[in-house]
Amino acid sequence: MTETTGSTTDSVPEWEQRFRAPRVSLPDWAEDAPDRALFVSNATGTYELYAWDRATGEQRQVTDRPNGTTDGALTPDGEAIWWFNDTDGDEFGVWMRRPFRDGEGGAEAAKDEPAAPGLEPSYPAGLAIGRDGTAVVGRSTDEDGTTVHVVRPGAVPVEIYRHRESAGVGDLSHDGTLIALEHTEHGDAMHSALRVVRPDGTTVAELDDTEGGTKELGLAVLGFAPVAGDTRLLVGHQRRGRWEPMIWDPVAGTQTDLAVELPGDVGAEWYPDGSALLIEHGFEARSELWRYGPAAGDGTLVRVETPTGSVSGATARPDGTVEYLWSSAAEPPVVRSTTGAVVLDPPGAKAPRSVPVEDVWVEGPGGRVHALVQRPAAPAEGPFPTVFEIHGGPTWHDSDAFAGGPAAWVDHGYAVVRVNYRGSTGYGRAWTDALKHRIGLIELEDIAAVREWAVESGLADPSKLVLAGGSWGGYLTLLGLGTQPGDWAVGLAAVPVADYVTAYHDEMEGLKAMDRTLLGGTPEEVPERFEASSPLTYVDAVRAPVYISAGVNDPRCPIRQVENYVDRLKDRDAAHEVYRYDAGHGSLVVEERIKQVRLELDFAARHLGTPGRTGTDQTA
Repeated sequence: MTETTGSTTDSVPEWEQRFRAPRVSLPDWAEDAPDRALFVSNATGTYELYAWDRATGEQRQVTDRPNGTTDGALTPDGEAIWWFNDTDGDEFGVWMRRPFRDGEGGAEAAKDEPAAPGLEPSYPAGLAIGRDGTAVVGRSTDEDGTTVHVVRPGAVPVEIYRHRESAGVGDLSHDGTLIALEHTEHGDAMHSALRVVRPDGTTVAELDDTEGGTKELGLAVLGFAPVAGDTRLLVGHQRRGRWEPMIWDPVAGTQTDLAVELPGDVGAEWYPDGSALLIEHGFEARSELWRYGPAAGDGTLVRVETPTGSVSGATARPDGTVEYLWSSAAEPPVVRSTTGAVVLDPPGAKAPRSVPVEDVWVEGPGGRVHALVQRPAAPAEGPFPTVFEIHGGPTWHDSDAFAGGPAAWVDHGYAVVRVNYRGSTGYGRAWTDALKHRIGLIELEDIAAVREWAVESGLADPSKLVLAGGSWGGYLTLLGLGTQPGDWAVGLAAVPVADYVTAYHDEMEGLKAMDRTLLGGTPEEVPERFEASSPLTYVDAVRAPVYISAGVNDPRCPIRQVENYVDRLKDRDAAHEVYRYDAGHGSLVVEERIKQVRLELDFAARHLGTPGRTGTDQTA
């Protein structure tokens, strides 16, 4: 049905309404001024930072840049906001600082100024801000690897750490005397070790579960105790085959195990008075919250009630209430409190609901594979044209959470299948770590097993199967089109790795380290592995029409390697289309994202004979 432009949302298709509906992130609040908060919203059509004075209710847009801003932090006293200033999404830049409040009484608006004068632009590698104005700034560059600097007001930044391998700032203790760093000096970028240092760089203690890189166990900084004089550090570890918390006191030299007996991965953060922990528990694509206390570890777990679905972030407030960002595949995101109230409700039209997900478990070559399936409301029975929407990462996972892209496909009559392949998080350390050396090929084995189930079960029309994804999902899309050419009718790859060797040489330094870990070396050291895992190797076997979108400023999947792949498609007149846009690894502009989804829907419709174009603006 053709739709015409109107003055209400009735004239706009629901899939576009979901993208345009105002959204907010979970507000972050200043530790010593909890009424001052910072959040991200798309209220203007671009994701930007907003300040919120909870005492007065005033909300104010902090940043305003053509390609959006999402990285920001409040100082503990709530007097200032730090935000990261890159160029058009290239993730390379400097931290800026501005007062929490603009000038009052007709005074000139607050001005942004460099937060760490003397530090050259870099990729960010962590930030921690102290109560006396001191900041610990992590930086990463191709030339220097990772460096960490202590920045004091009015003083020249002091470098306290440097290493070629990836590292980052974890946290700064309450009194500012201890700095927690995560590092991969042992050469395994998937499993960090920890080091606690003084502000002068002197080492206080080390914690390394990798045994010098010979053992694949990681550690993560979850935060120092938020109490003056308390040197305890909450740490995530993998000693029992999954992520779970423990307490490490680097000064006393003690470790306290926390017997949080829940299946799946367990994260945690402190309650503001340090008396208990807020547990975030993820299991089989859903998540829930618990209170664990006292933090000394007597094993007392109390459920923090949340609806079934996914909690995308949670924080305990000084009064003991918990605020969390929740959604499900069917229900749009909302920031709620354990009091039952909606904490932050942006004005404007609400996003339409979508359909719930079904859980499917399929036997794969490496074990049971979990997939999430959404079916269109009509027709009631399949087989349907089906989109395999592959998540990025690879160390990530799809969950029962609201997502505009899958919902758009369902609205157009497609079934959507999302596969938590080997490499995904949330299913134990062994599942996540299974990728080594045969990357791409391993994930595609799991996707193929779920594809076979989808066809045999009657869900999917085997002649109308779409392989799609962004970032690592875009990489798997191109690799799958070349290694499984008879299985897919259309491919849609957003910001993909397309030519792995060129991508390695052009990407940001931190991702080089990850690729060396995944593949066991550089392209010069293990050329056969890079060749086996590169989509470019199989480009001449691609039979399905392929659509590629890429950001020209992308530091993660750089544009040159995409162009190399496209040139090979051109050389043999393969059916393809390319869309290049002026941003980095994806876009923070709502209309740009809608445009990209519209182009994908249209490409699939033209090549599959399925419904495609809807809405008020069909221009590309």
